[in-house]
Amino acid sequence: MAKAFDGRTGRIVTTAVVAVFCVWLVLCPFAIADDSGAEGNPPTAVMSALDRGFSGLYNLDFAGAQQDFAAWQAQHPDDPVGPVSEAAGYLFSEFNRLGVLEAQFYENDKAFDNRPRLTPDPAVRDRFQAAIARAESFARSRLARDPQDCDALFALTLSSGLQADYAALIEKRNLASLHFTKEASASAQQLLAICHDCYDALLATGFSKYIIGSMAAPVRWVLRLGGLPADKQGGITDLETTADHGHYLAPFARILLAIAYARERDRGRALQLLSALSQQFPGNSLFPREIERLRAAH
Repeated sequence: MAKAFDGRTGRIVTTAVVAVFCVWLVLCPFAIADDSGAEGNPPTAVMSALDRGFSGLYNLDFAGAQQDFAAWQAQHPDDPVGPVSEAAGYLFSEFNRLGVLEAQFYENDKAFDNRPRLTPDPAVRDRFQAAIARAESFARSRLARDPQDCDALFALTLSSGLQADYAALIEKRNLASLHFTKEASASAQQLLAICHDCYDALLATGFSKYIIGSMAAPVRWVLRLGGLPADKQGGITDLETTADHGHYLAPFARILLAIAYARERDRGRALQLLSALSQQFPGNSLFPREIERLRAAH
């Protein structure tokens, strides 16, 4: 079994992990209360430092995002969401620097399989790992007091997801990535059990179900044994529901739907979603590049 996961199956699992990174990256706003004291969807005019930080990541403003995450941590020194968001910023900036975020990794399995092992920035890696350690320590302390602490469960979900992506996409360690993926899934299920009516939460499994559901039957069977669901149409339905009714995760649902539509050769709908995202987040140069690439492929 170890050899199977280390070969083709391991690569398939990490292909799904690439997509699920976006899910874990932004689960945070749905899980926490904003500075106004209300949970769920705050008014547009109300923007916490954490909200601004994640908006900065959407726009690839990593330095600005880290300033906002630092401001959030100064206001909430024992909250695990702060350091895990900081870790997300470090990882996302490394992905951007190393070219990991290009959508052809989702579309083209051969390109993903042949990806090189990347060379991370050692200083960024150390800051990433230190932020992860702080987040996990805070989260476990809070869960010891309250096993249903949403912020703590979110922080563990995101922490494991980020580590899965670092292992898979930068270090090319597929088995380690699978281990972290399963840990993240377990924490996510605990979190989703507390929040039954949050449409944003459907994104947590939607794209992974789609990717795994697209694989050959023997591979789907192996992955199901590992606890990873496979439901192609169900995954698209989850994403569409979040895109239509979600709040914080609606933009990411549209990104993942654009990727799914591109994989299904529905470039028209993919272009429509990417064009809207490009207008909403003008600082993100990835959207125009992917629009140009999809148009050239017609």
